[in-house]
Amino acid sequence: MAVDELQAIIQRCQILEEADFRGEDFNLFQVAGQKCLEDGYAAQLLEVVQNEKNKVIIKNMGWNLICPLVRCILVYKQEDDKREHCLKILDQLVQLCNPKELFLGLLEQIEQTSGEQVCQTVMLLLQPLQTVLFKLQNKKAYSVGLSLAVIMNQLAPLPVPYTKQQIQEDKLGLCQCCNAVVDFVKPFVNEVVKNMEKSSECNDMELKEELLKFCMKSLKYPLLTARLEQLESVEEHPFRRFATEIIDILWNMRELIPLVFLHHKGRNLSWENEEFADVERKDSADSLACLSYLMFVQYFGMDYFPVVVSPSYLLQCNMTHIEVLLKRTEESVLSKGLDLFESSLLRMEDNSLLHQYLEFSNFITVPQNLVKVMTLCPIEHLRKKSLSILQLFIDKFDAEGKYTLFRCLLKTSNHAGVEGYIIQNIKDQIHLSLTKVHDNSWFTGHHLISLLDLVLLLPEGAETDLLQNSDRIMASLNLLRYLIIKDSEYDNQSGVWTLLAKIEQNFLKPLHVGLNMSKAHYEAEIKNKKENRREAHNSNRVCSVTVSGEKMPAMTTEMQLQVLHSALFTFDLIESVLARVEELIEVKIKAGTDENV
Repeated sequence: MAVDELQAIIQRCQILEEADFRGEDFNLFQVAGQKCLEDGYAAQLLEVVQNEKNKVIIKNMGWNLICPLVRCILVYKQEDDKREHCLKILDQLVQLCNPKELFLGLLEQIEQTSGEQVCQTVMLLLQPLQTVLFKLQNKKAYSVGLSLAVIMNQLAPLPVPYTKQQIQEDKLGLCQCCNAVVDFVKPFVNEVVKNMEKSSECNDMELKEELLKFCMKSLKYPLLTARLEQLESVEEHPFRRFATEIIDILWNMRELIPLVFLHHKGRNLSWENEEFADVERKDSADSLACLSYLMFVQYFGMDYFPVVVSPSYLLQCNMTHIEVLLKRTEESVLSKGLDLFESSLLRMEDNSLLHQYLEFSNFITVPQNLVKVMTLCPIEHLRKKSLSILQLFIDKFDAEGKYTLFRCLLKTSNHAGVEGYIIQNIKDQIHLSLTKVHDNSWFTGHHLISLLDLVLLLPEGAETDLLQNSDRIMASLNLLRYLIIKDSEYDNQSGVWTLLAKIEQNFLKPLHVGLNMSKAHYEAEIKNKKENRREAHNSNRVCSVTVSGEKMPAMTTEMQLQVLHSALFTFDLIESVLARVEELIEVKIKAGTDENV
């Protein structure tokens, strides 16, 4: 029945001139053709399409069959004869149909697909789309750009396989599809390269620009979130192959090195709407950050890289990208930022980074972002890695750079653990200065006195939360104990003896008061909990605890008592170190007085 209807329409249209085809004819042809496909008459439809007498009809109306054709191809199994017939029909349409109409039909079909069929549809239509694009005479660059934009927009919502198993399974076909898209692009890249070889200027700037946009989009998705380390027993990592192809395209179009080094100059953004311009800037920043990761961590394209670049300049270039990556929270992106930072620092010798680099804003903001990762990231191995990278960053600076960085982090970290870590670093630098390993003035004398003013104090006096600030307080006491032991009142290289009265007033006395208040409070809490427990006759009674606005798991009375005793233990520890410090001060002062006598 469906075949008869189609034959009737074909016979009526055969006697008409091309100009006489009406909208009704197009609709009837589409409906009859679709019915043939749905009813399983693909072989008969193929005969109609291949018939030389129907060439004009197919040229004008054939593109309407793209949608039902694709639907049937995706439904039929690989070995089904009907699928083979459908593929041959598609091939005939590509050869015969009006290129402009077919181009729009193919793009519409890609645009309308969703979910699990996205990659299947894209891979099915890439070859026909490529053939049609080469047939288009006008606006070829625009059409290539539109095709790539539609394809990438359809792929972008798909999750990027991350684990080894996910990559091997490639459930949605994204890995395979990405590499198919690169193969689709290659002839257009070759065309641009050929034009560039003929002339120092590229005659087809529009096409080159569209291909560059594709590369930038590919760097943001899927490469920014993809796992790119070489995987064991995976012979050809699909995303590594994809990354290699993207880098090669950029190099062949002479854009790789400019993108790596001249990114700070920026591109002219033609958006009138500032919101759109901001989105484009952010997308570009993500893409360039990924490009630097590919080159300097995974070493893609390093054969093209000039070896004359100094490690410090390379770090300076990469700091912009590191800042972009460290602001993200996804493990796959954040880990790239840490790897890029580590790789850039490992190229440098210790103490070789000049303090003047701290005048660049991102040399301050990046370690601040690193501190946020150390303290807020829920992923343990990333927190640990960020701590080791912070130490690496500190080690690379000269003495003045270390000094400036310590001051900055003490003022901005707002985390007692980080402040304690920085104070330990200050102690290490003072030790190197006092033992003459490093002869510098930044960790002795008046410079150090200024730094000790930031270290040897309680942020809120006697009312400081000692438990919250215990890491910082212990580090400060240990530093003070070291200075009292190592630096005599007579030498006073560190200036600590000059500051002693101020230290006692701002640090030691308030600490005594704070400890007495805190211990009294916690001892009263313990007594209260024990009394409540006896009254309730139930040690398993639970209560809820809220920390920073978030409800914590319920705690029994026994658990609460353990926490309170642990706090008392911390106060006892602080008190013992404080007592030792005061004892050392008294002994040193007495010894100095005896010598004078």
